[in-house]
Amino acid sequence: MKILLATYWLIPHVGGVWKYMLQIQQRLEAMGHQVDLLGNSPDYSKFHIVNRGQEMSKTVLRPLISAKLAADHAPELHQDPLIYSYEEDRYFMELSAAYFGLGGYDVIHTQDIFAARALERVKPAHVPLVAQVHGSVSLELHNHFRQNPQLGIQEHSPAWKYFKSIEYHGASSGQLTITSTQWQKNTLVHGFGISEHRIEVFPYGLESEPFWQNAQKGTDVQKPPGKKVIIVPARLASVKGIDVLISALGMLKYMRDDWVCWIVGEGEKREELQQQTAGLSLQNDVVFMGERHDVPALLMQSDIFVHSCIQDNQPFSVMEAQIAGLPACVSNAGGLPEMVEHGITGLVSPVRDPLTLARHLHLLLENDQFRLMLGRNAANFAREHWSMDQMIEKLLNAYAKVGARI
Repeated sequence: MKILLATYWLIPHVGGVWKYMLQIQQRLEAMGHQVDLLGNSPDYSKFHIVNRGQEMSKTVLRPLISAKLAADHAPELHQDPLIYSYEEDRYFMELSAAYFGLGGYDVIHTQDIFAARALERVKPAHVPLVAQVHGSVSLELHNHFRQNPQLGIQEHSPAWKYFKSIEYHGASSGQLTITSTQWQKNTLVHGFGISEHRIEVFPYGLESEPFWQNAQKGTDVQKPPGKKVIIVPARLASVKGIDVLISALGMLKYMRDDWVCWIVGEGEKREELQQQTAGLSLQNDVVFMGERHDVPALLMQSDIFVHSCIQDNQPFSVMEAQIAGLPACVSNAGGLPEMVEHGITGLVSPVRDPLTLARHLHLLLENDQFRLMLGRNAANFAREHWSMDQMIEKLLNAYAKVGARI
């Protein structure tokens, strides 16, 4: 079978979507299938099928698209520059995919609403499309607009409505829609009007062998003597809620000082988060490690994992922490309560609630027996629920369901 995995987002990338695509590619190719990977280039200059070396420059396409999307032809696209930017890039993807050719694929499996909408419009009718939704672009951006009123994007504005519309059209573009959590399904059904009968839910799998291989390589970072490590592998973006964690750590410092926090990742909020850390006099307690490739080894040196996000679906970081046997302190955002059972595999606090998070961290630092029990339960949960074999089996069944020629 010849399969195209496609995303509007950047590839290669450090994010979860790229990791998910790579895992599928490696497993399916080991089974004898051919898998291509299509997406935006890391510098946004082109779309490319990264494993084939095929690419289409946006510079080449821009004159054609600019003429077609001129204000007199498509005035609605010029209501807001944000709308135009996303639509222009979606048209880049459509024309690039058409140039690469889609007729030879047995199934197209998109990884976001933009890719689903784009490829559904240009694929041959005989090629089925499976649309996977890994999170809610609309909800994330609407939250971003609320938190940044200076952007001038208010509810009922054209840009606000655009993202809700594209979420509906993207999520309903394929013959089948896949999500990994019931939360995501409920959001699509009740928030965007997608028929529940077209949605299948099954969780991501995670290859544990590469994780343990990387863990065994070790790290040059040493755990401070007499301290327990709180680890946060995350992109430094607003949606990850790291500011909530830092506020919680400011409270925790008044309760105890037998801890250090490792923040592993990069992002546009780094400077702001470092300023917040300094403002709370936590410079010696919070370490910004930047992007690293030894996260499994760092997890093995850690004692508590935190994911205080504002919105998320089924993050790989939580899965890896559970494989490593760490108790997780997470928010109740999105699909996280489906991953972490409060008091059994971790502790769950309300979104944007630093006081409860601080209390949870204090409890785990205070009670070693309870913390270690949660970690053991988390590891058992991971072995039972994050099976890559089960995920690939369900994915192939989904491909067969939409008529792929297996």
